[in-house]
Amino acid sequence: MNTAGKTIKLRMKFGGLIRKYRLKLKLSQEILAEKADIHRTYVSDIEWGKVDISITVAYKLAKALNISFGRLAKEAEEAL
Repeated sequence: MNTAGKTIKLRMKFGGLIRKYRLKLKLSQEILAEKADIHRTYVSDIEWGKVDISITVAYKLAKALNISFGRLAKEAEEAL
């Protein structure tokens, strides 16, 4: 798989993890967005793997979901 393909796969896996942990905590996208200080529609785009996000946003999401950034990154990377 080429780099572009891996990037898309990583985005989709990361977004799926955000959704999984959000639902596990029974949070709406709006509440997660508030906790992470990002826009609600951005949460949706992230969960669908539509956007590349910064490391800062990834960290903010992890903190809002009460998981470590390292764990989130590791789980997403394992999909590759």
